[in-house]
Parts: sequence; structure tokens; C-alpha cells
Amino acid sequence: MSGYLVSDNRKVTTHRFIEMKERGEKISMLTSYDFTTAGIVDGAGIDGILIGDSASNVMVGNSTTLPITIDQMIYHASAVARAVKRALVVCDMPFGSYQVDRKEGVKNAIKIMKESGCDALKLEGGVEIIDTVKGILDAGIPVMAHLGLTPQSINKFGTYAVRAKEEAEAEKLVSDALLLQEAGCFSVVFEKVPASLATKVSKELTIPTIGIGAGNGTDGQILVVDDMLGMTKGFSPKFLRRYADLNTVMTDAIGNYIRDVKSSYFPNSEESY
Repeated sequence: MSGYLVSDNRKVTTHRFIEMKERGEKISMLTSYDFTTAGIVDGAGIDGILIGDSASNVMVGNSTTLPITIDQMIYHASAVARAVKRALVVCDMPFGSYQVDRKEGVKNAIKIMKESGCDALKLEGGVEIIDTVKGILDAGIPVMAHLGLTPQSINKFGTYAVRAKEEAEAEKLVSDALLLQEAGCFSVVFEKVPASLATKVSKELTIPTIGIGAGNGTDGQILVVDDMLGMTKGFSPKFLRRYADLNTVMTDAIGNYIRDVKSSYFPNSEESY
């Protein structure tokens, strides 16, 4: 099947994300990190594409998201933005690019937007970064917030376990979500939080919530495309549903290519000039 799987081919904007929540339409998002994959994902009709700092893991092989730089994120984001015609393109601000102070955060946000061509940025955190979030919004840059498990804080938490299970942390998540909404964020990602909490907060907010490991009560869902397509092995969190097994498909195809080269079956006369 080719072409959009949706009837509305208009460009998706931050305003349309909010409209989707208002009419009860679930929002679909996936990550992408390169031109070819982004073109396929966009062509299938996805609503939003995130150039996640998970590129640090998926594309480079780092054990955490921390090492990836602003310039590396711009490299991936610009490739994705060139491929996308419909989806909202959101880029993660990497670790260290916005935590220092408001001035540096705004400067780096402007750099990413100018050089990548993306539509919005995503930042991890709540009240701790609210001043920087406001500065970025004041600069005219849409912000998607991110609460719950925040991978850039892995060394602080020491684990990728579910967050906000205890009352105090759950209350902070609710408070942070409302604060970020009031500041002007157009949406918020909830990662690995109890489904009941994510559902509760989603009903309280007027901006859409995007879940990853947060149950079905959020306004949308996001997964890492390489995980969802079964390209990766050895990573199987409870929330991950694999829609294909491309690891096996690609391994078999490459094996057949090797066999044909070794046996001189490829190229044949019709494949030669």
C-alpha cells in the first residue's frame, strides 16, 4: 500500500494537534532519524515525527542519550525535515543544551530551528526548566514538554523504571504538566508512568498528551520506529509492540545477496551493461 493512510493531507501543525484532542482523535507519532525512513513514515500518514535524542542509542550505539550534541541533532533533524511533507516535525533538544540557563537555552533553540527546518522542539523537565521554556516560547518556538521518565536524567534516577508511582512524584507530575500548559507548551509526552495517572492528567489538560509506556488514556502514542519495526534486538519493554520483524527480513535478504555474489549468480547478463 502506498500513499497517505489518511484522507486529510494538509500539513500537521501544533494547532492541529490541539484540534485533534478536542475532537477525540488519537495522535500517532513515531521517531525518525534519516531522510529515507522519514519519507516512508510520513508517506504512511503519521501525524508527528520526533527526531529523538534516542538517535544517540539507535543511530550511534551509545548506552545513553547524553553524548549526542546539538550539531548531531541538527544533522538528523535536517534530513528528516527535508523528507516530510505532512507530519509535524519535532526535534529533541539534547542534554546540556538548555539546562544551564534561559539565555543559553533560547540561543540553542533558535540555532536548532534555523538550521534543521523542524516545526517544534521537545524538552525534558518541569518546574526546573520552566524559565527556559518560557524564553523559548517567547522566541516564537513551539515546545513539546516531556515528563515522567526523562532519559536525560538517567544518572540522577539510576534506573529506567516506571516513574511517578509514589504520591509525591505523581503530584509533581500533575503540577508540572499544568505549569507547562500554562506557560504555553502545545503538548506533553508522558513516558513510563502509571496508566491511571496519565489518563487522569490527560483529562485535566487542554493540550494533548502523547504516551510511551503510559497506557491508552493519553491523547496519542509514540514509539521508536526501529523498535516498532523489529530492527532492534534485545530491547523489549512492556509497552513495545513490534509491527514487523525487519531484522529477520534484512538478514535473510543480505544472506541471499552474499550467496548470489559468491556463486556468481549476481549480476546476471540482464543486470550488466
